[in-house]
Amino acid sequence: MIVIAAIDDNKGMMFNKRRQSKDSAVIKRILSLSGCGRLWMNTYTYQQFSGCDTSEICVDEEFLYKAGAGEYCFVEDHLLAPWEKEIEEIILFKWNRKYPSDLWFDIDVGSPVWKLIETKEFTGSSHERITEEVYVRG
Repeated sequence: MIVIAAIDDNKGMMFNKRRQSKDSAVIKRILSLSGCGRLWMNTYTYQQFSGCDTSEICVDEEFLYKAGAGEYCFVEDHLLAPWEKEIEEIILFKWNRKYPSDLWFDIDVGSPVWKLIETKEFTGSSHERITEEVYVRG
């Protein structure tokens, strides 16, 4: 599976059972990345995709168990370390800010297991600068 997550400078993802932030440019980018392939997420995350073409989105509370090889998973409110061996690629969208958080991205992409292969920056709808990083197994 290919995991997509949005994190702050402290790797925070959620605070008080809510996403830290959202950005329509990130949503468009995620839809572009997944293309015609499956994009898995839970009901909570799916709320961000209203008004988008969602024909390839699979919504299921057990999405991390069901996603197969090469399929995308947008993860906001789950720890990922238990699935690390199944993850082929990680795409991180960094807000380049620090937000309060109580759930953090728990995979160490700085470890020798992961190799950064691409970094790009773009202007979001609510953030001046969003950084996209792509990691593959090293």
